[in-house]
Amino acid sequence: MKTSESATRWSPLAMFLMGLLIMNTVAVVAPLAVAVMSAFKSTVEIAESPFGLPSSLALDNFTEVMSSGNFGVYFRNSVFVTVVSEVFILSFSAMAGYALGRYDFKLNSFFFTIFLIGLVIPAKLLLVPLFIQLKGMNLLDNLWGLSLVYAAGGIPAGVFIMTGFFKALPGALDSAARMDGASDWIIFWKVMLPLVRPQLAIVAIYTAIPIWNDFLLPIVFISSPDLKTIPQGLSVFFGEHAVNMGALFAGLTLSALPLVLVYLLLSEQFIKGLTAGAVKG
Repeated sequence: MKTSESATRWSPLAMFLMGLLIMNTVAVVAPLAVAVMSAFKSTVEIAESPFGLPSSLALDNFTEVMSSGNFGVYFRNSVFVTVVSEVFILSFSAMAGYALGRYDFKLNSFFFTIFLIGLVIPAKLLLVPLFIQLKGMNLLDNLWGLSLVYAAGGIPAGVFIMTGFFKALPGALDSAARMDGASDWIIFWKVMLPLVRPQLAIVAIYTAIPIWNDFLLPIVFISSPDLKTIPQGLSVFFGEHAVNMGALFAGLTLSALPLVLVYLLLSEQFIKGLTAGAVKG
């Protein structure tokens, strides 16, 4: 039995898939490693040896980013926009997903289709209408306005993910809670929501990464220097005739650390969400 399992585990198909996973890992990790090493190099050293190890671990680039680059302000703005957006996305996605996944009403399919349409509309197509709308609401050049735009863009994906998982939960949970006298809100908050925490982690990571890294929307809706986010702020290292590559890579390294930390904190819930339903009891 063990021999058969071993042979199946290392079949040609399994080895091929393992090779693909290894190549994908290298493709993801290698650029990160190059960026981190370049953060400790000067621009000249990067040009001479882009893939080599730094000659020293001097922190001059990081010091320049924190001082002349005004990185602290950009970091604070990015954290604010990402956190506010995620609060809206997770809250509304969970409530809408619960309603669409657990209740069978006449317009259920219609509303779900509306959210699906939101997944396929590119952001570039809506820049002009959004600009006009934010200006009319006095939210142009405002971090709250930018956060609302991100939230509106992330909610359709969140609803799509949460609806499927809420729908997969056993119907006996609702019945048992109602027999105990629980209201709809108590059922959602105390019974259903704790069961979909891994899926909320998936939504959080899936939507937070593009918000944190986005350059297009802030450059369109934000003009004040004190309200710029990290992708905008790092553009100060692009000069008219030259680029401060060392400081730029240092800024990119610092900006990636929060995402790595968030993933490490939510990795257990993230993996549980991805594997939910894969193994039957």
